[in-house]
Amino acid sequence: MTVPIEQMPPESRIWIYQSNRRFSDEETARIEELLRDFTDRWSTHGVAMEAAGTVRYNRFIILAVNQEVQSASGCSIDESVRFIQGLEKEFGVDLLDKMNVTYRLGEHIAHKPLSDFKKMAKDKAVSPNTIVFNNLVNTVGEWKDYWEVPAHESWHSRFF
Repeated sequence: MTVPIEQMPPESRIWIYQSNRRFSDEETARIEELLRDFTDRWSTHGVAMEAAGTVRYNRFIILAVNQEVQSASGCSIDESVRFIQGLEKEFGVDLLDKMNVTYRLGEHIAHKPLSDFKKMAKDKAVSPNTIVFNNLVNTVGEWKDYWEVPAHESWHSRFF
């Protein structure tokens, strides 16, 4: 059962997948449609889960499950990864590579390999105050409070 992510309890489990490129508005609309279809039928051991799926900034695909209703099992998590892999193929993007960093440059959202971001930090091209996207958050509550933060407030701080 699909619900808006804004209505998910703070304890809901979340997964964030960042694209190696920005999606067009048309692609984003199609992905949102596919997310609704997926979350409407997403289940664990035959029991429907209360789930949310959304795209943010035409770059991030976010899935969430209200674990108070039904927890995601290994099989249902595997199903979500297969769904994400299908999106990778359909849209020609990389969504599962965790060795990349996405951050803000003013209003622009930039995406770099982790090695480039480390070098940029060393060269002071980015600072501890650079807004980064901390895709390691685990819950909707953490996502709301700690997803877009200055680098010094996330795991990125080790590079400064």
